[in-house]
Amino acid sequence: MMILVPFLTAVILGSIILLITWWFKKMHLSFFVRTIPGILTAITAIVLFYIGFVKIRGFEGAAYGIVAFFLIGFAVVSFIMAKKTIEAK
Repeated sequence: MMILVPFLTAVILGSIILLITWWFKKMHLSFFVRTIPGILTAITAIVLFYIGFVKIRGFEGAAYGIVAFFLIGFAVVSFIMAKKTIEAK
């Protein structure tokens, strides 16, 4: 149970980030604008990890670390999505 709630939180937030990145890509925005969701997600994950590791500690801090770990994965996927271009048909 300890890993499921942080995982579900990260999956919900990560899905929203991926949808925003996909939407920016469909609108044919610049590369910088398409990478903003991934950048913000990576920064948020780093801050959450720091808060969980340094400030909170213990089992509650581990939950923050789990969320941060999975959010980094979603940030990487968001960067990959933003990098790929849409081929013209």
